[in-house]
Amino acid sequence: MDDVKRIYLSWSDVVKLIGNVMPRLEAYNFDLVIAITRGGIVPGAIIAERLRIKQVLVASVDFYEDEEHDLDWPVFMQFPADSFLRGQQVLIVDDIWDRGKQIVNVTERVRQASGQPYSVVLHYKSQRSEFPDKAPDFFAEETTDWIIYPWEVERGAVGTA
Repeated sequence: MDDVKRIYLSWSDVVKLIGNVMPRLEAYNFDLVIAITRGGIVPGAIIAERLRIKQVLVASVDFYEDEEHDLDWPVFMQFPADSFLRGQQVLIVDDIWDRGKQIVNVTERVRQASGQPYSVVLHYKSQRSEFPDKAPDFFAEETTDWIIYPWEVERGAVGTA
């Protein structure tokens, strides 16, 4: 990661990124937002507010490696019941699509519940994605940089515990 440029975003930067993607989102009538923990919670709340969506749900997914088969298996620690998703246009929000594992698995889970999933991220890293045939439906910016959002606490930063 030494050769990767670190970009520290301000709250103004985040507001600008969301503003850039809003015109495309406003063309749809989403029924609810699913914010992927942890990075999608803040942008999910802002986007839901701007789109006047009252139903904001949370998806928490983690991955455990199966060393015998060289696979990562998703474990959904928290996810909305299928009845909330069935027949709904669902906007799935995360801060960044890096490898894409979380958002791809959440999207598939919404689809399995008979919801119509759409995904949005602030930053899309197409070169790092493990899913070359998939991409977010909406993104504010494509990047190869290491992004640090204002809600993140960087390890070793001054004043952190």
